[in-house]
Amino acid sequence: MSETFFSSKETAEITGCSLRQLQYWRERGVVVPPISATGTGRSIYYSRSELAELIVMEYWLSVGLSFEVAAKALQALKQKAPDFSDPVVQKRFMLVWDKEKKDLSLEEFEREDAIASLDKGQPVIPMWLDQIHHQLAVKLDESTVK
Repeated sequence: MSETFFSSKETAEITGCSLRQLQYWRERGVVVPPISATGTGRSIYYSRSELAELIVMEYWLSVGLSFEVAAKALQALKQKAPDFSDPVVQKRFMLVWDKEKKDLSLEEFEREDAIASLDKGQPVIPMWLDQIHHQLAVKLDESTVK
């Protein structure tokens, strides 16, 4: 079975990212798809894995994280769960405030820990990969219908 790739325009439609966002994130090294030189131009194609990364970034930006914090959290997710973009992976994570580091830390979701952090007035931002994969599957189904 071969992997399906998506042009920048298709990727923008599927993920809700603008073409400029995709370019900026490539330039900053956040989500970097392979670029192939063809003829007089360049072709940029995103894999399903990269679509998942983009949706994670969009989610974190939508909950109010800065670009830098969201990009750092994505890198942490890639380290903790290198297979996170696989639709079979159903792990759940949370960003929580780490007092010692004075920074957000990506941890596996534990309900009791989340509640304890909230009780202390510390932020908790859930990252449920099953929801990310569901959202991506819906978007991909919609894009094939068009």
